[in-house]
Amino acid sequence: QVQLVESGGGLVQAGGSLRLSCAASESIFSINAMGWYRQAPGKQRELVAAITTQGSAAYGDSLKGRFTISRDNPKNTVYLQMNSLKPEDTAIYYCYAIQRTDLYWGQGTQVTVSS
Repeated sequence: QVQLVESGGGLVQAGGSLRLSCAASESIFSINAMGWYRQAPGKQRELVAAITTQGSAAYGDSLKGRFTISRDNPKNTVYLQMNSLKPEDTAIYYCYAIQRTDLYWGQGTQVTVSS
């Protein structure tokens, strides 16, 4: 079972940046894909970004250009660099991992962007 530990959330002013980290308990080469979803109060969970073992990345609508997902293979860690943050980016950000047919979630980290 893959365990995911997130870090890097917090409070930032609009226009600022944050970098989220998601550390996996196993080699990320054994994981098909990792990424981030977010959920704002009263809204459905939405895809933020994902990255495959081969390094192919995908982003949610309108986030590419402000958000960048990357991976550090020796550290079994995936990062989400978030720039030009907006108040509407305020949400709980959840890391996920897909290993074969199993889906794992992190505990979530709060990101709050003040106007």
